[in-house]
Amino acid sequence: MLRADVLPKWHWRDGRTITSREVIELLDKVVERGAPVMANNLAQMLGHMFKFAIHRGTLESSPVQLLYRPGGKPRRRKRVLSEEELRSFVTNIDSICRTKKRRHALMVLLLTMQRRGELARAEWSEFDFDNRRWKIPASHSKNKREHAVPLTRWAVDELKALKLLADGSRFVLPGKNPERHADPKLVTRSVKRLLPQFLAHHIHAFVPHDLRRTGRTTLGRLGVTPFIGERVINHSKDVLEDTYDLWDYFDEKRDALERFETYLLQL
Repeated sequence: MLRADVLPKWHWRDGRTITSREVIELLDKVVERGAPVMANNLAQMLGHMFKFAIHRGTLESSPVQLLYRPGGKPRRRKRVLSEEELRSFVTNIDSICRTKKRRHALMVLLLTMQRRGELARAEWSEFDFDNRRWKIPASHSKNKREHAVPLTRWAVDELKALKLLADGSRFVLPGKNPERHADPKLVTRSVKRLLPQFLAHHIHAFVPHDLRRTGRTTLGRLGVTPFIGERVINHSKDVLEDTYDLWDYFDEKRDALERFETYLLQL
């Protein structure tokens, strides 16, 4: 975000000279190019940066004086793959994906219901195949909380296939430079390029995050309680619960994910 929108204009500016009007004009241009969510994220990041400068005594006040989000309230996505779409997805994924890496990565996202960034940044040291466990460190988690993910046998098979493709890299999804992980956005771009092939198999447009929502929604259909379903996807807990309930419900999460695996196998 800094490289794309901030540094080209403010690289050589003294932060103390930047005005509130300049902040608004910068964010308005991001909105005008059709990226309202990015504008909201950029506004939040700039706000944190200038607050840090105030905290350190570099600035006396922040030019980020916004009364509302520059990109407006984001729309909540509600896309969930139907049962027929899921059936087609798990049946035809081999012929839809042009590379094995994409195929296995998408199946891992579906089977584990975790975020694309958590998979893209994952290292093989996080995985215990013998005990079928993926330990996502807090540094890779969106809510900055460590998360233990039970792995079904199908998920382990997909991950082992990815390990062969990783060819010695410590990352599950290595980038062009095997010493660095792939950009999480590449997962989304891969799906976007494959949308015509998905549509040919009666699967309408979706993004990788919709697989996570589909899995979570299906858990409810399978009788998994919301309490456990939310823990499977590592959603934030309220403050009191996060302070006093430190149990990870690993066995219950395993049962939920194995129910989901059974359901997919039946499809």
